[in-house]
Amino acid sequence: MTRSTYSRAVSAPKKPWESVIPQEDLVAVGAAYDQPDRPLSAGTRPALLVVDMTREFVDSTYPTGFSQTGRPAVQAIRTLLDVARGRSVPVFFTKNWPDPDTEPSAMERGRWRTGGRRPLPENVPPGDCVVEELSPLPGELVIVKGGKPSAFFGTRLVSYLVYAGCDTVVVTGMTTSGCVRATVVDAFQYNFHCVVPAECTADRSQISHKVSLFDLHMKYADVISLQETIAYLDAVHID
Repeated sequence: MTRSTYSRAVSAPKKPWESVIPQEDLVAVGAAYDQPDRPLSAGTRPALLVVDMTREFVDSTYPTGFSQTGRPAVQAIRTLLDVARGRSVPVFFTKNWPDPDTEPSAMERGRWRTGGRRPLPENVPPGDCVVEELSPLPGELVIVKGGKPSAFFGTRLVSYLVYAGCDTVVVTGMTTSGCVRATVVDAFQYNFHCVVPAECTADRSQISHKVSLFDLHMKYADVISLQETIAYLDAVHID
């Protein structure tokens, strides 16, 4: 199922960036970036990627967390996760380290500009764990990224997708401007079709979130709604 044969099964809602992208920018990129009848560029064998939906990103208790947008994203991803599992779509999760208590060295951490890990308050559990609502089922792989943004960099994810026969990745998670964006760009570079359900992504910065979705939609992916994504999974039901 390709761009030439797949059309949207439901009417397209307003895009999340419509309130922030100036009209002159829309004119500059051309009207074709999101015509109402723009076909969905996706294949017939999708996989669902749940990027870094861990406590340390979802929950404001943690220095890198933001519950205001993280929690709604958890609920949206849970809805999509239930649909994907019911349709035998392969599901992959990401987190940073094999052990949630890992204290990475400077070399392991790399050159992030966000500062080092700050000590957690007493009795707060480790943050590098997928939130309970999205817990992986037996057989669903958790990709350990080693503190890098992309789910693909230095991991075996491509080989797993090839083994599963996937031609499309549905990318969800946090943060939109960081690890989600990096994952989509790498998936694009490996020639996977990329679908990003907007409600299933979140960021601490809302301007970064919206502009990143806009940029991904113009260049590397189809940024669509949760409803449209479910309609797509229904259309390519592989069970």
